Amino acid sequence: MQKKFNRNEARKFRHKRVRKKVYGTPERPRLNVFRSNNHIYAQIIDDTNGHTLISASTLDKELKEKLSSTQNKEAARLVGELVGKRALEKGIEQVVFDRAGYLYHGRVKELAEGAREAGLKF
Repeated sequence: MQKKFNRNEARKFRHKRVRKKVYGTPERPRLNVFRSNNHIYAQIIDDTNGHTLISASTLDKELKEKLSSTQNKEAARLVGELVGKRALEKGIEQVVFDRAGYLYHGRVKELAEGAREAGLKF
């Protein structure tokens, strides 16, 4: 008998499959996205050393004051711009985008576009 997957389990399965190929190096770290119902999180990760170099989310103090809602596209774009700005300050210009099994649509797409606007290349 087959086990039924819910959406999040299917997403985790896709993420595992993609992570076999998507790998962050010190020269080109991985920009990871996590989306919950209420917030969106972005991390820039160096997989060779296993370190998170930069992170940003809708929970950051800088963004909390600006946002009317933490669960919309506008919030996701601001998180993308913030993570992009922090990356450039640390000298990171190129990243590998890891959408973590989510569709490249909606909040995930807005976060990516916000990071590109800030100057990240991927």
